[in-house]
Amino acid sequence: MSPGHLVRFDQHPLYALLLLFFGLYPVVSSLVWIATAVLFYLRRERGQGEAFYDLGDAPPPVSVLIPAFSEEAVIRRTLTGVCALRYPDFEVVVIDDASTDGTAQLVEEFRLRAESGPASLPPVRLIQKRTNEGKAMALNDAIPCLRGDLVLVIDADAYPDPDLLRYLVPHFRSARVGAVTGNPKVANRETFLAQLQLIEFTSIVSLLRRAQRIWGRILTMSGVVGLFRKSALFDVGLYAPEMATEDIDISWKLQRARYDVRYESRALVWMQVPPTLGRLWKQRMRWARGLSQILRRHRTVWGDPRDRRLWPVVIEATLSVMWAYCAVLLTVFWIASSAVGHLPRGISPIPLWWGMLIATLCIAQLATGVLLERRYDREVVRYFPVAVFYPIVYWMLMALVTVLATPFGLLVPSRRGAVTRWQTERDPIT
Repeated sequence: MSPGHLVRFDQHPLYALLLLFFGLYPVVSSLVWIATAVLFYLRRERGQGEAFYDLGDAPPPVSVLIPAFSEEAVIRRTLTGVCALRYPDFEVVVIDDASTDGTAQLVEEFRLRAESGPASLPPVRLIQKRTNEGKAMALNDAIPCLRGDLVLVIDADAYPDPDLLRYLVPHFRSARVGAVTGNPKVANRETFLAQLQLIEFTSIVSLLRRAQRIWGRILTMSGVVGLFRKSALFDVGLYAPEMATEDIDISWKLQRARYDVRYESRALVWMQVPPTLGRLWKQRMRWARGLSQILRRHRTVWGDPRDRRLWPVVIEATLSVMWAYCAVLLTVFWIASSAVGHLPRGISPIPLWWGMLIATLCIAQLATGVLLERRYDREVVRYFPVAVFYPIVYWMLMALVTVLATPFGLLVPSRRGAVTRWQTERDPIT
């Protein structure tokens, strides 16, 4: 693009529209998220008493399902935590998807220990597949083998709070509830990148799930932890192996089948996040591609008034993708203009005083999330200073990921019958 073209674009109405959207979307979305998340807190967290979580005399049996592929480095800790759950009637089932390490042997040790140990230990079962077909297929193969009415799906690198089921199960007293997602917390906090993700899950993911429950629907069940009504999973055809993010897809299928999908902030699970940029990049490329696949596959949501409670979720997801493209386009334009000595309106990626307003609201949103989550993780306040880097570093990184990954999900059809493979890369938990 020549300097003349740059100058003309600066004067074009489209440029003014892009600037307006770039500045306005973060401001409006932050205010909406903060207001509705606080409303959720007042109604559900502060207003919902302990009587709601009384399990009664005969709580339903639960099957804890752990899909695993080459998880030798982490699964011992996960099984230790799962077996320590405080719940009267549950089993533990590991579906091993043709692991190439010692995962199956470690699970077998736990199975023998539970078999010969005290009665307080839950039964442990191992299902071994001979062919690796990905997480979604592993879940689909295991679910028909479970005895529980409810199925807790938990990742093999996650460590649950002992009261996890106590907080999740009572929601299923309502026949409308098809699934309840828990509250993932970041366990590995050693690196700067992991601390940024800690702030993200505390102040973005958890805050948005609170807000979406007020809207009526949520974008996704957490793939790390979620409790499902088994009959509801069968009702919607189980997981879709061809989707890059099977957790988002199952959430939408359940909600479009008129099941209620809830968020329970008290149900804590500690998870591992990617500690390096390379692993984070691969994970977020898959997440961004998966979201665009969902928007493509479920585009008919607009044609059915019964899906109207999903419309705010679709609008918010679409606007976030549009903002990512807007941010990257404007940044490239500003860099190119500066290189030829032209100073357009909004010359920096954080445009003048409006940028300070955006940054201030972003920090306010992050602070709201930290305050709401502090009751569950008191150490999170220590990491709040990292929040100042979130809009500078993380926003642009995630915007670039979205720009690169979205076309693959929107333009390339997800073939039914295909499978999405695992992306397991583990460091031992010390």
